[in-house]
Amino acid sequence: MSEPTDTARGEPTGSAAGPDLTVHDPDPGLYNDDLAPLPRKKRSWGTFEIFNVWTNDIQSLFGYTLAATLFIAYGLNGWAVFGGIILAGVIVMFLCDLVGRPSVRYGIPYAVMARASMGVHGTQFPTLIRGITATFWYGAQTYFASTAVALLITALFGPGPEGTFLGLSAVGWTSYVIVAVLQVALFTKGMAWIGTFLNWAGPAVYVVMIALAGVIWYMAGGELFSALGTVFAGDGDYPGGTLAAFSAVVGTMVAYFAAVVVNYGDFSRFVRSEKAMRRGNLWGLPVSLAVFSFLTLIITAGSSVLYGEALTNPADIVERVDNIWLTVVAALTFLIATVGINLVANFIPPAYGLANLWPAKISARTGGLITGAVGFAIGGLWVAFIDGIGIAAFVDTLGAVLAPLYGIIVADHYLLRRGRLNLNDLYSASPDGEYHYTKGWNLRALFAFCLASVFSVTAVWLPALAEWSGFVWIFGALLGGALHYAITRTAGKKAVKA
Repeated sequence: MSEPTDTARGEPTGSAAGPDLTVHDPDPGLYNDDLAPLPRKKRSWGTFEIFNVWTNDIQSLFGYTLAATLFIAYGLNGWAVFGGIILAGVIVMFLCDLVGRPSVRYGIPYAVMARASMGVHGTQFPTLIRGITATFWYGAQTYFASTAVALLITALFGPGPEGTFLGLSAVGWTSYVIVAVLQVALFTKGMAWIGTFLNWAGPAVYVVMIALAGVIWYMAGGELFSALGTVFAGDGDYPGGTLAAFSAVVGTMVAYFAAVVVNYGDFSRFVRSEKAMRRGNLWGLPVSLAVFSFLTLIITAGSSVLYGEALTNPADIVERVDNIWLTVVAALTFLIATVGINLVANFIPPAYGLANLWPAKISARTGGLITGAVGFAIGGLWVAFIDGIGIAAFVDTLGAVLAPLYGIIVADHYLLRRGRLNLNDLYSASPDGEYHYTKGWNLRALFAFCLASVFSVTAVWLPALAEWSGFVWIFGALLGGALHYAITRTAGKKAVKA
């Protein structure tokens, strides 16, 4: 049974607030409560929640180290680095506004949105790759978060018994189990609990960072301004010149957010309005990035005054300061920040991806438990095995494979379909369904996806493009979208002539 459509737009008839989100007679193999369109009355997120998605994504140990490194590694004037970071935030904001809009309008997650372009079954392949990438990083970030708990336990109770198993001490394993259980518990409570955690965690980390910057400023005194002047001076010795260095800063920051951009619909579907989503992206990306980067700069420059070298890892700074209370507060802050990004970037994508593989049997909750189990094994083996076999390059390669999918989804929705979706057919396995294509697979889109992915992966490993590696994701997305648009339009014209 098909629902009435608006003949002008070709989408479900609904109120002025948006389309009707009722799905009639969905196929059990494509539908469950987690993948179903989320009614607007059940959405509780606004500008503040989206803002905190991004602040938690930024405020991890890795995010701090990345921002600090950008100021001292590229030979640029510090203001140029600031400009590059803010420009990257604007680019990511624009990308998320585009891909997030249909999920706000129709209340659907990324895995369902991808069915329109890839086919109701064809979406499973790229969704699974996204889930594998996230699961590897979830295990790694769980281990990194556990080091903060280990720092806290050691500071309060001592180092514990000697000896290790798989590279971790008794304190290390205790800390790792605590973090793993905490993350799964937060997820199984539902998105409302995750939203509450992010709303509390984001501002809390900022408060601690502002306080730490104030302490560093006070301890460094007037010498801090001399250190800032050195950082802002730049030495201009980056290979390829100033433009290449600036491009590297922008590309690196864009690449940092790339994985979340692909499945941003998993978060935007919980937002009450597009306006709230856009505001959250504005405050959470270019604005928050600027504030966070400035605080990072103050702390890093102050560390060079106090300890004779610019420390880019906040844990190293805490280690130099012999203060039990600072250690406790810092350890809790590092834990909150890292758990926040792990939930946002690495836990939710595979949970929904697994649910999309077998909706009749796997819910997002079950998918989350599977993710937690696999991630636990990865994190537990991180020190002993995985970290030493180049897993980062493997995961980066999977990320490059995904880049064209973003371009295909956006080009399909805005250029080919003019912003319309047939909600019923997204959940229909009928051969007459709009997104059934060839047995549920859009072979043209898959061809464009594979061709563009070959380019993205080659660019990751090609030394000649090393200076532009940060832009590989954008290039891959543009190529994927362009190929999909050209192939689909050409095939359409041939069909009309026939």
